[in-house]
Amino acid sequence: MSDKFRHQLRQEAEQWKAEGLIDAWQYEQLSERYQFNTLETSARNRFIAILIGLGSLLLGLAVITLVAANWQVWSRELRVTLLLSLFIGVNSIGFYLWRRPVDEWQHRIGHGILLLGALILGANMALMAQMFHQSGSPARLFLLWALGVLGMAYSLRLTLLGMLSVFLMGVGYWWGFFDWFPWTGFSWIRLMLQHMPILAGLMFVPLAYCCRSRWLFGMGAIAIISSLVANLTRVQIGTPSIQALVTAIAFALPPALLWGYDDRFWSWFNVTRWQRLPLQPIARNLALLCLGILFYLFSFRGLWPAPIQASGVNVPQVDGLLLLDAAILGCIALWEWVRLLWRMDLTSAVVGGLIAIAAIVPWWHISITPIQDIAVWIFNIALFILAAGLVREGLAQGQRRGFWGGMILLTLQILSRMLEYDTDLLFKAFILFLCGVGVIAAGLWFERYVRILHHH
Repeated sequence: MSDKFRHQLRQEAEQWKAEGLIDAWQYEQLSERYQFNTLETSARNRFIAILIGLGSLLLGLAVITLVAANWQVWSRELRVTLLLSLFIGVNSIGFYLWRRPVDEWQHRIGHGILLLGALILGANMALMAQMFHQSGSPARLFLLWALGVLGMAYSLRLTLLGMLSVFLMGVGYWWGFFDWFPWTGFSWIRLMLQHMPILAGLMFVPLAYCCRSRWLFGMGAIAIISSLVANLTRVQIGTPSIQALVTAIAFALPPALLWGYDDRFWSWFNVTRWQRLPLQPIARNLALLCLGILFYLFSFRGLWPAPIQASGVNVPQVDGLLLLDAAILGCIALWEWVRLLWRMDLTSAVVGGLIAIAAIVPWWHISITPIQDIAVWIFNIALFILAAGLVREGLAQGQRRGFWGGMILLTLQILSRMLEYDTDLLFKAFILFLCGVGVIAAGLWFERYVRILHHH
């Protein structure tokens, strides 16, 4: 329970006791259960933590200023010793406070100091490279830094370090993605960029189970999907029909892989000892998000020539190894959907149909015959079905996220079609008025429906 809630509860309990609603024994029971006697101690500990953090920040700035003033004067051996001592010292203090805290605030400070140690790791790597005249792309630094932080995250099982590793890996990937195409020669950074979808899955998904973190799993899934789509956009091999197939895979594989994801997949790798938690709902929410973004973009008539008919533009020629990860992930998705067929429900069947539309329509448009007008209608219908399905699931389960997700998609679709096509201003004002009234009425009705549903 938060301290704010306990403060409010103590005030209310004192008021109840004064009004005679509860007696002294009941008040003591509430005080013992919610630890009213520790509220002042918690406030004092937070104040001390803030003072320590502010003082540490000032001390750190003082050390940085001192080092900057004497950096060129000191010998290289002294600088190396100073950097390593700083890294080892900061992480040792953070580990001690995190591992054996006397109070909760020491545990939190240990988390913060360990995060500082992970940041110092990157600074040490950059300064070491500068001292020993090791030049290279910034992508190389970020990728190595991410691997180092990933090792710290696995050894300590800290979600914060895992999320920092995902962020650093993403920075290194996208930096290298724009700097290293077209790739020539053999290097480890080339292999990492080419196979980032598989590597991201192996690095971050087990760590999410290990840390029992839904946020870390979501960030890892986004890293897998974004790198997969980015790599497939760089593929240009064979005939236009093969290129159309690659485009269809890029559109359909991410939502298919996410929707078919099952936590039991990792039972093959003995992850049960890491206390698995259900992460399938997060993967399915991301799958719906992928479909919503895809359908909304392709519901615009003006966007079709650029992403679909541009197969003949000059794209850097790369080898077909970029398709290896797509093939592996495609086999995993196929295996997931084969297992899903045994317990197929209406929702999965509808999502499967929408994924098929996301693959078949672009493939037909590229390889057989242009169907721009028909494709726009198809994707508008698919967007409406997706939005209506989200509203239906939100009503059936009493979930605000699904209901409002569907309402947002419906509103965006109506507004986009109204603004995309040349219509009278009076008609646009009328549509905006209807959308506003409809959203307010739907929201009020849904909140009343949820209250009645929870009451029963």
